[in-house]
Amino acid sequence: MTRSPAGIRTFTITSIAGAVAFSLGGVGLLAGVAGGIAVIVAVSYWRAQVQDPGLTTEVALVLTALLGGMCMQAPQMAAAISVAVTVLLYTKAWLHKFVISVISNNEVDDALIFATATLVILPLVPNRQMGPYLALNPHSISIVIVLFMAISVAGYVAVRLFGAKYGLPLAGAISGFISSTATIGAMGSRAKASNDLLAACVAGAVWSSVATIAQLALVLAAISMPTLISLSGPLLLAGGSALAYGAVFTILAARHSGSGAVQTGGVFSLATPLAFGLILAVILVISAGLQEHFGDAGVLIAAALAGLVDTHAAAISVAALVASGKLTPDGAVVPILTALTSNTLSKFIMAVTGGGWSFAVRVAPGLAIIALAAWVGTISSLLWN
Repeated sequence: MTRSPAGIRTFTITSIAGAVAFSLGGVGLLAGVAGGIAVIVAVSYWRAQVQDPGLTTEVALVLTALLGGMCMQAPQMAAAISVAVTVLLYTKAWLHKFVISVISNNEVDDALIFATATLVILPLVPNRQMGPYLALNPHSISIVIVLFMAISVAGYVAVRLFGAKYGLPLAGAISGFISSTATIGAMGSRAKASNDLLAACVAGAVWSSVATIAQLALVLAAISMPTLISLSGPLLLAGGSALAYGAVFTILAARHSGSGAVQTGGVFSLATPLAFGLILAVILVISAGLQEHFGDAGVLIAAALAGLVDTHAAAISVAALVASGKLTPDGAVVPILTALTSNTLSKFIMAVTGGGWSFAVRVAPGLAIIALAAWVGTISSLLWN
């Protein structure tokens, strides 16, 4: 067995040497000791007979000397760094296997695109209203695009961890709390890329509406509990319908022999989230133009327009009117359900845009059933009372 030039005793003594150097001569002596160790390490590396010995051990040895000196000033930070480095050294074989056998070049490319969009581009985008009717906020639209990409990433990771037939429905249910509309577009994009995943993507798309209903209930509870009580029946029926319809396609996905395959291609298509952002911008401009034309024609029209973009925004504005006493809880039911219905139209557009007609014709009945169930619950409550 070939011995490594630096073992446990070498690393320990190096750390002690760094601590002693810092204690006796401060940063200057520590730098000198670290430089001397670096020279010794370079000679050892040059003398190595292995074809590609690598530099990890040598760099870690120099770092150990510096960490020894750091212990004299910031022992907790030095300890944390030491543990992190030890973990990296210990997981060498696993990391090599992950990079070579598990993760693909396309996945790395998409990860870099996502990181660039999130950490570089997003902070630089202007955060102010502009464009026709001052309806567009580039920063807000960019956030939605990044969220769309994040949903795609979440779905991809869920597929890799749990398999497509279970991972995609789970990802849809979770991502719906961020944006059900964006989730439907992302699921459609994945379904278009692989027809074997169609049933699982439909389940994820419909189950994202369960999250919409749940989040809507939480929002109403926080702003106006009487409004939530008035809407409890419609929301329960709508949520139950979404669960049932999504469960049907989850079962179909589980029975499909090809839907459990784990894919290692790209995480997302950049064109899809960009198209989603463009459609969102168009909807915002149209909504602002209609409001400019008709003015404050009533809560109902405003809720319907706001619902084209986001159900929760419309529900918050209506519930706020109830909380301020300007609207009764029963009077808030129809505007909020109108917003839910108009948002269904936006979801259908996203289904067609993201996944094509084969995906949209399977998602559309579920969306229609959810909206219809909410209205049936409302009518039943009125008849019951």
